[in-house]
Amino acid sequence: MLPCSCRLSPRAGRGFSLVELLVVLAIMAVLATVAFPLAELAHKRQKEEELRVALRQIRDAIDAYKRAVDEGRIARAADGSGYPPSLSVLMTGAEDARAGNGGKLYFLRRIPTDPFAPTSAPGEPQRSGVRDLQDPRWGLRSYASEPNDPRPGEDVYDVYSRSNDVGLNGVPYREW
Repeated sequence: MLPCSCRLSPRAGRGFSLVELLVVLAIMAVLATVAFPLAELAHKRQKEEELRVALRQIRDAIDAYKRAVDEGRIARAADGSGYPPSLSVLMTGAEDARAGNGGKLYFLRRIPTDPFAPTSAPGEPQRSGVRDLQDPRWGLRSYASEPNDPRPGEDVYDVYSRSNDVGLNGVPYREW
C-alpha cells in the first residue's frame, strides 16, 4: 500500500451544508435582481430600434410617393398636395401614369407595425403579423395640419407613434 498524505475527512462524501446552500441562493438572488432590469432595458432598446426602423420605412415610402408625383409618374389632383391619400396606397400601389399597360408603382411590401402600440383594442380579437390596411394604430398627419398639432386629413404627410410612453432618451414616442 502506498502512503497517502491526503486523507478523506468523514464529512467529504455527504454533500453541501444548509449554510452553503443558503449562501449560494443569496448570491443567485442578488445576480437576478441585477439581471432583470438589464433585460428589461435591452428589450425596450430593441423595441425602440424597431420603432425607428418602421418610421424610417414609412417616411421613406411617403417621400418616394411624393417624388413620383413630382416626376409625373403618378397623376396629381388639381388641388392635391402630392402626398399619398392613405398608408394603404403605399402597399396596394398607385397607377403608373407613364406605363401604358396600367402598371402600378409600389412603395411598401407591408405597412410596418408600431412596436409600442397595443396589439388589439379592448374587446377586439388579437391579431398578429401584418395589420389591416385601414389600421388606425399609426398617428397620421396631413400636409395641411400644424406641426405642433398633427391631424389626419386628405393625405398622409407624416406618421407618428400613438403610444403615450416616453423613450429612453426622454422624448415621447409621439415626437419621434
